[in-house]
Amino acid sequence: MDSSKGFLRFLSPPCFLATCLSAFLALVIVALALPTTLDKITSSPFPVRIDELRFGIVHRSNFIDLIPFRAKVAPRETLYIDAVDGGRVDRVLVEPGDLVQKGQALIELSNTTLALQVIQQESQLNQAISQLQQNEIALEQNRLSNERALADIDYQIVRLQRSAARHDVLAASGADSLEQRDLIADELSYYRQLRSIQTESGRRQAELCSRLLPDIQQLLVLLRHNLGIVHDKLDGLVIRPPVGGRVSVIDLKVGENRSPGQRLAELTPDRGMRLSASIAEIFLGRVHPHQSGTVSVAESDTRVIVRRVSPKIRDGVVDIELDFDGGTPPGLVSGATLTGHLASEGNAPTMIVPTEPFLERTGGRWVFVVADDNRSAHRRAIQIGRHSPQQIEILSGLSLGEKVITSDYAGIIDEDHLLFVD
Repeated sequence: MDSSKGFLRFLSPPCFLATCLSAFLALVIVALALPTTLDKITSSPFPVRIDELRFGIVHRSNFIDLIPFRAKVAPRETLYIDAVDGGRVDRVLVEPGDLVQKGQALIELSNTTLALQVIQQESQLNQAISQLQQNEIALEQNRLSNERALADIDYQIVRLQRSAARHDVLAASGADSLEQRDLIADELSYYRQLRSIQTESGRRQAELCSRLLPDIQQLLVLLRHNLGIVHDKLDGLVIRPPVGGRVSVIDLKVGENRSPGQRLAELTPDRGMRLSASIAEIFLGRVHPHQSGTVSVAESDTRVIVRRVSPKIRDGVVDIELDFDGGTPPGLVSGATLTGHLASEGNAPTMIVPTEPFLERTGGRWVFVVADDNRSAHRRAIQIGRHSPQQIEILSGLSLGEKVITSDYAGIIDEDHLLFVD
């Protein structure tokens, strides 16, 4: 009964109000004391060894965006060797991977039909050449005949002139008949007329020779050239490369037949390698010929230069070709895949810090900023923009020249203040 009365007195308004007020004041005191206590707890810097940290300086520079790509290694040039006239494979003298010289025999073919055609064509060409040579000889003989005839006429004219002069003297003294003198005079007149005819004939013959002989000689040159081509058809059954290089593809079996124009082998001249890559369509405006980049070859970076950018977009990608700057690295083989990136530099300078492991821990939301005394660092919120494997663009939260910790934040990601120790 007494306990019930005591409880009722506790619930009476004056007593209950006083109790609640006391509790409220106690809570306020605790609330006011809690930040001070937490501050004392969190304000104590976390010690870290300075030699285990890496630092970066905020600086202003053009942001270099990197455009990634995967490229296939391909020969700079590939020579395709096809069957010109076709035939049966008699011998295969090389294998894929062999290094061959210019003019070296690679494959031997046989073609009976072609051999018969060559014999027939050769016979026809030889007949034509022989006929042209006979015509040339005939023209020359006619020229010589005309010259001999003209020389004979000149001789007869000189002889008759002398004889006529003697007969004139004898006829004047009565020692010779007038008839004999007239016969000699008539013969002399005949040869003089014949000389003019022979001279005109020789002139026309010379004109004909000057007109026909060049054509005959030109035809002879052409026929001999054609005869060489006919011979080359048979020689072409032995396949020889026009340049030296390495045999990349050859798959022939002795006894099989290959049709004209069919592929026999592929040859890679020793003129280096190139890269063939595809990039996303969104990068098309930022890629151009002579642009530089790097590819990873044998765990080292090798500089490359864009040689050609395809004007066509295929399935959302653009094909590009690249050359190695300074020569093809040793050990590369056709068909190998390399990864790399192209460097695309921005137009306006911006604040930059190097890309380091801290970005993976903080997501670019905050960073440890080193104090002016270089003995401590504190957490600061930042805002980043573009970032690449080498650079991070800082939009806000940092100033030029400030030093930040860029190494991995493992073990200190929950700290606010760091103290550097040796």
